[in-house]
Amino acid sequence: MNEIERLREITAILRSEQGCEWDKKQTHKSMIQCLIEEVYEVVEALETEDMESLKEELGDLLFQIAFHCQLAEEKQIFTLDDVAKSISDKLVRRHPHVFKSADTLTADEVVINWEKIKQEEKAGKSLQTGSLLDSVPKAHPALLKAEKLQKEAKKTGFDWDKIEDIEKKLNEEIAEFYTELNEYKANRSNFRKMEEEFGDVLFTMVNLSRTLNISAESALNSANLKFKTRFDKLEKIALESGKELNGMNLKEMDELWEIVKKTEKSSI
Repeated sequence: MNEIERLREITAILRSEQGCEWDKKQTHKSMIQCLIEEVYEVVEALETEDMESLKEELGDLLFQIAFHCQLAEEKQIFTLDDVAKSISDKLVRRHPHVFKSADTLTADEVVINWEKIKQEEKAGKSLQTGSLLDSVPKAHPALLKAEKLQKEAKKTGFDWDKIEDIEKKLNEEIAEFYTELNEYKANRSNFRKMEEEFGDVLFTMVNLSRTLNISAESALNSANLKFKTRFDKLEKIALESGKELNGMNLKEMDELWEIVKKTEKSSI
């Protein structure tokens, strides 16, 4: 028995009458949060380049896939083999330059060809009603969803022509946000409008990042990791000097923060 078959058998046993009470109670919907958490743990391992953790987290994610396939198999909908066949067929179908001909394509040409084949596949299916943007999953994180929505809209030509146009729009949105922020500070009566303008700033920032080929989601994840790493070091320095952060004022903590930043620069 290979390890994939062993995983499938273990998953089936966990769901069996003699299996685990917790596993037997789960449904596709109840496992959504677990799936999301495992994906983010894989991302964290990738961001930190921890290969041992990556191996473990990919295993946890693989179990989530096996578990959902087991749930579907119990209702005779599809199996793990069906899922593997589906993605294998898709990869072969969307890489004709590899599997059907000897054509050599650049990375950019591969992306263009992939999208062309993808659209042909959609056209071959029954006519779907609704918006072009309905293809963007509602469960995506907000930044990733914004990027996907913009990319889908771009396919129709609805996109900025130049980076300078986005910069101009961003400055306009920031000015509108500050107008609402000042009004909020004065009267505390327009929180929703201020929130809306803040969202417009973020959405335009995603437009800028996308145009610059920067993943907004990855960039923010990197910023989060950098902040956590620096804060951890700040805590360590404070403890080594016999202090606790809760007993320090902002000026003292900011001084430690600058020490951490200088330490990073000196190690480069």
